[in-house]
Amino acid sequence: MKEMRFVIFVVVLGIAGVSVHAQERGGRQGRQNRQAPAAEGVSPAEVQRMFDSYALMQAQEQLKISDAVFPKFLSRFKALQDVRRKALQERTRLVVELRQMVNQPQPDDAKLKERLKAVQDLEMRAQVDVKKAYEAIDEVLDVRQQAKFRVFEENMERRKLDLVMRARASRNQANRKQQQ
Repeated sequence: MKEMRFVIFVVVLGIAGVSVHAQERGGRQGRQNRQAPAAEGVSPAEVQRMFDSYALMQAQEQLKISDAVFPKFLSRFKALQDVRRKALQERTRLVVELRQMVNQPQPDDAKLKERLKAVQDLEMRAQVDVKKAYEAIDEVLDVRQQAKFRVFEENMERRKLDLVMRARASRNQANRKQQQ
């Protein structure tokens, strides 16, 4: 099983490496020769899927989830990720609508109130859905694994933010070099 995880990890890194190389080449060619962003490399959704796969492999290893329990954990972990992702997408959509409304010269207070209520309702539903997803995960983990899972998630979130910050810094540095 460890060999399979290693192979998957190497494939993910290989895909990411090809993407970085392609982006570096595209950056040197100049803005006028650039292709559409989707054609340059990996899309944000693909990066998220790769990171989710990496997190899943790390979870099995760090939580020491047995091969017998892993399929149950896998489906529940993915359900948790899906609940969070859908809630975030919907919240983002609602906030964009709010932004458009407040940027109007005379925003309609009734419509603003309606959109604010929609955001609040979504947040309440998302909180309930996330709680249910955690309960489902906890059903297949012992108490130590549950505690380790909460710590693991926090560490993965920090790692993801760190990677995003590094990518932005690298992109900004490349843009500065390109402009010189």
